Amino acid sequence: MPAKDLYHDAVKAALIKDGWLILADPYRIQYKDIDLYADLAAERPIAAEREGQKIVVEIKSFVGRSPMADFHNAVGQYAVYRSLIQETEPAYQLYLALDDITYESFFTREGLTFIVRTTQLFLLVVNIDQQEIVRWIN
Repeated sequence: MPAKDLYHDAVKAALIKDGWLILADPYRIQYKDIDLYADLAAERPIAAEREGQKIVVEIKSFVGRSPMADFHNAVGQYAVYRSLIQETEPAYQLYLALDDITYESFFTREGLTFIVRTTQLFLLVVNIDQQEIVRWIN
């Protein structure tokens, strides 16, 4: 199993605080001869008679030497996970979780907002210190 990301526990706590039930930590993605792990799977119960929203969350800290290299890796991993999840568990929506400081200082750049929008990258922005969800972007 892969090592937990630096912000793993804070993102998990933020989801729980926001009313999400953690279904898997980590979430196993299996397809034919591929076996991968995303960080979390969660469900937000809506009502007893309806099925709730289900998400898979891949957490990234963007603490490498190059934020753009981290971004390239994250987008590539996101694309692979999204394809496999759509094929194996289409009820789940994939989100890339990141801290609010990285979002504000890096992801709000015009070129990156274009890439996020055109690649349909869904983001979960978390305040790590307060362990709270700041925004959902989809």
